[in-house]
Amino acid sequence: MAPPPNSGPSATVAAAGVAPVGIWRRLAVAAPHLGALVIMFQTETDFAARAGFLLAWGILNFFWITLLRRPALSGALSLTLVVVLVLLSRLKHDIAQMTANFVDLMVIDRDTAAFLFTIFPDLRWSVISAAVVTVPLMYALWWLDPFRIRRLPALAGMLACLAGLVFYAFAWPEEAWRGYFDDGYLSKFARSGVTTASDLIQYGFMESDATATTRLAMPLVDSCHPAGRRPNIIMIHDESSFDIRTASGVKVPAGYGSHFNSFDGKAHKFLAESNGGPSWFTEYNVLAGLSSRSFGRFAYFVTRIASSRVERGLPLALRRCGYETVSLYPAFGAFMGARSFQTTTGIQRFYDAHDLGAKDVEPDSFFYDKALGLMSQETQGKPLFMFVYLAANHFPWETRFRPDLMPSWRSPGNEPMVDEYLRRQAMSAGDYAGFIAGLKKKFPAQPFLIVRYGDHQPEFSPHLLDPALDEAGIGKKLESYDPRYYATYYAIDAVNFEPVKSPTVMETIDGPYLPLVIQEAAGIPLDPSFEEQKAIMLRCNGMFYACKDGGEARRFNRLLIDAGLIHGL
Repeated sequence: MAPPPNSGPSATVAAAGVAPVGIWRRLAVAAPHLGALVIMFQTETDFAARAGFLLAWGILNFFWITLLRRPALSGALSLTLVVVLVLLSRLKHDIAQMTANFVDLMVIDRDTAAFLFTIFPDLRWSVISAAVVTVPLMYALWWLDPFRIRRLPALAGMLACLAGLVFYAFAWPEEAWRGYFDDGYLSKFARSGVTTASDLIQYGFMESDATATTRLAMPLVDSCHPAGRRPNIIMIHDESSFDIRTASGVKVPAGYGSHFNSFDGKAHKFLAESNGGPSWFTEYNVLAGLSSRSFGRFAYFVTRIASSRVERGLPLALRRCGYETVSLYPAFGAFMGARSFQTTTGIQRFYDAHDLGAKDVEPDSFFYDKALGLMSQETQGKPLFMFVYLAANHFPWETRFRPDLMPSWRSPGNEPMVDEYLRRQAMSAGDYAGFIAGLKKKFPAQPFLIVRYGDHQPEFSPHLLDPALDEAGIGKKLESYDPRYYATYYAIDAVNFEPVKSPTVMETIDGPYLPLVIQEAAGIPLDPSFEEQKAIMLRCNGMFYACKDGGEARRFNRLLIDAGLIHGL
């Protein structure tokens, strides 16, 4: 009788070799799921969040299986995406004190990446190293995976998980303040995908009344006839700057605080609409003269969404009065759609970091020197509006920025991060004084109106203002727009010019009113849209979106839509 075909010594050796291979192949399938469970228990804090994580994990896995049919590779790809999401979400939280949501997919472009690589120079090598490790691993999983799953059951599984996620998102809606928690990355991201799609279908990108009982008259191009000489106007974006004396117990150097005062010695508060990072919220406020809060959960992308859609703002109003308009921007022009947005609001010449020759984060003096040089090249006889966007006081403050500058600086004795912040503020104040001296020297006969503002408080300010609060308490205050967390400053200065007195120059104003304040201080006649906004400002005592729970902003948005100044939203 012949021996069985798989018996004998050779079969024993083969079986001994096959068994370990089979184990490794099964481990390749199981390992990504085990890794996901570890991430889930480390980042998701309660049962509801973990349920959302599992549903999102199921959607990812079944999606890749539908495409590839290989469960090991699909699990690895899903895990890679989750890890990337966690890292990007933590990065966003460091910048803006909010974790990533579904709409954040819009920021992944070449210029945004280039900006991040500038701020975090080691990030480039981390990405390259990860790619070197990941690509061979994915190929090995493709080869090792012994299983094949049919596409139709995988598609059915993905749709079932998606239905579960939709039910979950509406049954347990995410409280907005939890977006400030540094946890729940995947569950919050997945849930935001459902609610974002729902909001977009129901409301569009921007809040506005359905109808308006009045209409705005469209301004004529040549209808601006100011009384007296028009000053050159310089608007300065003072990065992350506020009067830190608002927080108790902070030691400041002698003379601190004068930088925040206007030419008449008075201090004024500017209520920004962001805290800790997104300067583009304030960029939208001071150029369009409108509220980013009208965009709801889409506010993080306000400048991108507004590009080519919101054709109203300070530069356009000044161009109607014969001004040339110029902007100096410290990052790449496509970051958050800055170039497109600013040209939509009326900026004629936009110079980004590449155009200006910025090699890294530059001190304020770099941009002031560039501004003086560009002013010398401008057409004689035409007034100039220039937007100077500074960046030296941007995070991180854990490391000393340009230690070669201000070598005589002595730290007041706070924690190192706060002292570095104060050092950079002192650098900013010195560079600004040098800029004013340069204006007087280079243009001794020309009038200038200079308006500065802090775009938002630094990300560590809530912990200074309320050291006893935990992250949840701070998140709730941020969500409720506690003015202590959003107040910075605005200051009006002048060279060879006397600013016009106006009731709009209030002690405290919302960010969207700054264009109105500038035109009033410069003596520029207001177009009908700014006349209407002035009436709102006086009626609401300097508040804009907060007035009537957003009612005035929604009505005003409808007026602008009906006038053709906002479209496609």
